Amino acid sequence: MGEMQTKERLNRELFSQDFPAERPDAELLKRYREMACNYARLENAVAVLSDMRSNVSYIYYGGFAHLLGLHRRGLSEEVSSIWEEAIFRLIHPDDLDEKHLQELCFFHFIKRQPKRLRSQFYLASRLRMRTRTNNYIAVQHRMFYILVPSHESMWLALCLYSPLTLEMPSPCVIVNSATGQLSELKLQDQTGLLSDREKQVLGLIDRGFTSKGIADMLSISVHTVSRHRQEILGKLQVKNSIEACRVAKGLHLI
Repeated sequence: MGEMQTKERLNRELFSQDFPAERPDAELLKRYREMACNYARLENAVAVLSDMRSNVSYIYYGGFAHLLGLHRRGLSEEVSSIWEEAIFRLIHPDDLDEKHLQELCFFHFIKRQPKRLRSQFYLASRLRMRTRTNNYIAVQHRMFYILVPSHESMWLALCLYSPLTLEMPSPCVIVNSATGQLSELKLQDQTGLLSDREKQVLGLIDRGFTSKGIADMLSISVHTVSRHRQEILGKLQVKNSIEACRVAKGLHLI
């Protein structure tokens, strides 16, 4: 996918989430804003807290902003978009394209995880950003998704930009902050994750058909249906058909 296609798809998937009718508590949003502000202060980072439900970003500028030429914007600002264009303009064009793809794939990765574990993971990647003297420097970008309380949807995204001081094992890794485990992010178009036949089988499973019913409808053997079931569970990294249907719907596969 091209850069605009990736960004448009990420934009579409973030905003099409099934947000609950009740808005999250204003006090909770205030606490997350304070958290982003503290990251900027303590780490001298540029911190961006994006609200996917309201399409608003809160940006906090630590000492690193001076090197990037962003210091004239003050200590903080509120932007009517989840896309921090003033920051994006400083990212090397090749890296910006990759960044959007990484975030799309990380969004899909998070949606495949059990809800109780989702807050453990964050994305860490290496970017090149242009300084106020027009030189590119290595920057570490970290991203956290924050869920709506007691719900499946991703409400907030926290992005942190800071100078890269330690070499990363890979240009982009998923970090389990509870265990320290690192894993490489698989950059792939999730729409091709399942074959057409597997999508067809999973769609019938979602409609309540048994393996025999699916076999009869598709004129294939029950053994073949069972093989498709196992392939689907493996590709979606889930344990049962109920989870498979949930994840596949989240990824717009069925």
